[in-house]
Amino acid sequence: MASIQTQPATPPVPGRSTTFLGHPRGLATLFMTELWERFSFYGMRALLVLYLVAPTAKGGLGFDLATATAVYSVYNAMVYLLALPGGWAADRLWGARRAVAIAGAVIMTGHFLLAVPATASFFAGLVLIAAGSGLLKSNISTMVGHLYDGPEDPRRDGGFTIFYMGINLGAFVAPLAIGTVGEKVDWHLGFAMAGVGMALGLTQYLLGSRHLSARSSVVPAPLTAPERTVLLRKAGFWALLAVVFYGVVALSGRFTLAWAMWPLTVAGLAIPAYYLLRIKRDRDLSAAEQSRMTGYIWFFLAAAAFWMIYDQSGSTLNLFAENNTSSTVFGLGFPASWFQSLNPLLIMALAPLFAWLWVALARRAKEPGTTVKFSYGLLLIGASFLVMMLAQAAASDGTRVSPLWLAVVYLIQTVGELCLSPVGLSVTTKLAPRKYASQMMGVWFLAVTAGDCVTALVQLAGADIESRSYFAFQGGLALLAGVAVALYRRRVAGLMDGVH
Repeated sequence: MASIQTQPATPPVPGRSTTFLGHPRGLATLFMTELWERFSFYGMRALLVLYLVAPTAKGGLGFDLATATAVYSVYNAMVYLLALPGGWAADRLWGARRAVAIAGAVIMTGHFLLAVPATASFFAGLVLIAAGSGLLKSNISTMVGHLYDGPEDPRRDGGFTIFYMGINLGAFVAPLAIGTVGEKVDWHLGFAMAGVGMALGLTQYLLGSRHLSARSSVVPAPLTAPERTVLLRKAGFWALLAVVFYGVVALSGRFTLAWAMWPLTVAGLAIPAYYLLRIKRDRDLSAAEQSRMTGYIWFFLAAAAFWMIYDQSGSTLNLFAENNTSSTVFGLGFPASWFQSLNPLLIMALAPLFAWLWVALARRAKEPGTTVKFSYGLLLIGASFLVMMLAQAAASDGTRVSPLWLAVVYLIQTVGELCLSPVGLSVTTKLAPRKYASQMMGVWFLAVTAGDCVTALVQLAGADIESRSYFAFQGGLALLAGVAVALYRRRVAGLMDGVH
C-alpha cells in the first residue's frame, strides 16, 4: 500500500487556470485512473488467496495453504519487479501517456481472464495484471509531476497528496464491494467486477487525456533502429528458450506449478542484488556517492525485511481471517476479505496526524532521524507478528478469535508503514547518485520484490503458515533488524555523507 505523503494543499497561484480542487484539470483524470486501478487491484488481491485455497466443490482451485500463499507472494513480487521495465518502456518506446493507456488495457484483459472458470486462463490473467500494474505504477506518478511547473511549483505537494488519496480510496472500497461479491456470490463474478473497475478507469483516462501535460507524450530517449533490432532479437531468443524448456518439461509429464514459481522467486532475489551491486561498483560515482550507496543498502535491506511481513496482509492474515477469526460484529456478519479495507482506512485517518507530528517535532528539534524512523517501522512490524503469534495461540483449539486481534495487527502495521514507507521514498531520492537519479525509485520498489520473494521462498519450502513459530520467527527477525538499525544508526548516518 502506498502511503499518503500528507502536506496541506497550497492555494492556487493567481492567474493560473485550475479546475480540480485548485489544481490542473489533468489531476482529476489521473486521480480517477489510479482510484479505479487500485479498486481493481486490491479487490482482486483480497480474493486471490481465498479463491486459491477454496475447495473445487466451492468453485476454488483447492490449493494447499503453502502453495496458495507462495503464488500470492510471487505475484506481488512480480508487480514491483516489473515496474523497472515498465519505466524503461515509457522512456524508450511509448512515453508515459501511451504506456499508462496500454497498461490499463492489459490489466483489464487480465482481470477478465480471471473471470473465466479455467486454471490456464486464471494464471494467464495474473501474468497480464502483474505486467500491466508494473507498467502503470512506474509511470502514472511521473505524469502527476508533469502537470506542474517543476519541483518549485507551490501546488505540487498538495497535488500528490490528492493523488495518493485516490490510491487509498480505491483500496478501501475494493474489498467491501469485490470481496463481498466474490465470497458470497461467485468468485469469477468478483474478478469480473475488478475488470469492470479497470475498464471504467481506462475509459475516463482516454476521455480525459486531453487535459494531461504534453510532456507526458514525449518519449525521452527513443530507441534507434539498430537498438530496436537488437532488442527484438534478444527478446525473441529468451522467449524461444523459455517455450522450448517448458515445452520439454510439460511433454515429459513433470511440469508442476513449482517449475514456474522457483525461477521467479530466485529472479526476484537475484535482480535486486544485481542492481545494487552494479550501481555500487560503478566507477563513475564519486567517493561521496559510493558512501551514500553503502548507506542506502542498509535502508534497502531494512525495507525488504519490513515488506516481507507487511505484504502478508493479503495472504497469511487473510487466511487467518477466513479460518480462525469471528466474522461477526454487533450481530452483523461480514466476509473475511473486508479486513483488507482496514489498512487504507487507517492510512487515511493517521497519515495527516503523522505529517503534523513530524513537523511539530522538527520545530522543537526533536524529530527522529531517518535511521530511527526505519528502526521504529521494523520494531512495529515485528511486534505485529508477535501479536499474531498470540492470536494463533488463542485460536489453536479451534476457537474463532475476536476480530479485534486482526484490527490491532493492522493498526500496528499501519503505524509502522507511516514511519518507514514515506521516509524510504524520501531517502531514496536524497541518496541517489546523480547518474542513477531516475532509476533509484525503481530500485526502491525492488525492496518490496525482495521481501515478497523471501516470503515465497519460506512458503515454497513448506513452512507451516498456521503455526505460532511461523509468526514468532519472522516477528523476532524484524525486531532484531530494528534493533540493529538503531544500534548502527550513527555509522549509517556517517555513510550518508551529510544527507539527513
